[in-house]
Amino acid sequence: MTGSWVMWDDRCTTYDFGPGHPMHPSRLDLTYRLSRSLGLLDHDDVTVASFPVATDEQLLTVHTPELVAAVRAASLDPRGATGRHGVGTDDTPAFAGMHEASALAVGATVAACEAVWDGRARHAVNIAGGLHHAMPDTASGFCVYNDISVGIRRLLELGARRVAYIDLDVHHGDGVERSFWDDERVLTVSVHETGRALFPGTGFPADTGGPRARDSAVNVALPPGTGDEGWLRAFAAVVPAVVRAFRPDVIVSQHGCDSHFSDPLAHLAVSTDAMAVSQGWVRDLALSSTAQGRWVALGGGGYELVGVVPRAWTHLVGVVTGRPVDVTTVVPEEWRRHVEQTYGRTPPTSMGDRDGRPIRYGEWSEGYHPEDPVDSAIMATRRAVFPGWGLDPYFD
Repeated sequence: MTGSWVMWDDRCTTYDFGPGHPMHPSRLDLTYRLSRSLGLLDHDDVTVASFPVATDEQLLTVHTPELVAAVRAASLDPRGATGRHGVGTDDTPAFAGMHEASALAVGATVAACEAVWDGRARHAVNIAGGLHHAMPDTASGFCVYNDISVGIRRLLELGARRVAYIDLDVHHGDGVERSFWDDERVLTVSVHETGRALFPGTGFPADTGGPRARDSAVNVALPPGTGDEGWLRAFAAVVPAVVRAFRPDVIVSQHGCDSHFSDPLAHLAVSTDAMAVSQGWVRDLALSSTAQGRWVALGGGGYELVGVVPRAWTHLVGVVTGRPVDVTTVVPEEWRRHVEQTYGRTPPTSMGDRDGRPIRYGEWSEGYHPEDPVDSAIMATRRAVFPGWGLDPYFD
């Protein structure tokens, strides 16, 4: 295999719902700039890869013709969008060029999947992807088309027998789960804030897949306020065991960073340090499992546009390209000046939030604490799906 691919095109920033919308494209531009400033893209084994806009044929492997037609119409005349098929709502407003911008994000993920599957890339990352809420017939939750589902469909077309999908966004990965709810070839694992407190209101431990794909949907629904220790404990206690039991040919992961303690739209309390740890764990899982290193990593949610998203996803770029950024690294001065001059914001000075302090999350094998809300959430998931995979819910 060759090195790693970073999917990027300046046109990715045209995915823009307008002033005041939480999902502003500045987060993509700032991530790319920070990755470049830290030298992560300046290596012979790193390819900054171009890609085409996804074709209608590709989109229709997941989405209905009616949704694609509605997006195309809104793309030409945003004022005519009425909310039909989720296009033109407060969450997902219409904008000129909507179809092309959305299909570009899909094209990047499809190209990343193809490169990883055929061996041109060992790993690939698309920070403009991860749009996990879009449903087959409906745009939803800031997501117009579901690049993840289209990418996984492409992997299956190319010959992948089993694809493991890991979703670390604070919101449940409902659109991807829906796409593969009854497909035993795809394992969907989502670690998120409970739907009792947060959009989309789904993703509970008892939701474990359709009749032909039992235990293929794995949901860890964490209580509001969960911080670094609980979040990493939940990942470690569930994700590696079920992924290894599934024996995937390739791993696709979504790394929304809206679980951060300063994100304005959710209620978890995770640091960029913990996110960097989780990214490394996904990479290690890809390397140590039957996936043999085949890994496609994607962006997702994240709405603290300057202080969090660029750092979190630059860590992801570093992990994907084999050059993890130490959390104590000083943020480059040129990037900080750009933020101050362009956005009038005081930028972060360090790539981490914890001044290098370690995160002590504890191993599940050390004991289960039923009085702890996080441990109770973990156990609910383990009880729901572990027996179906031949795993013990109580012991590792």
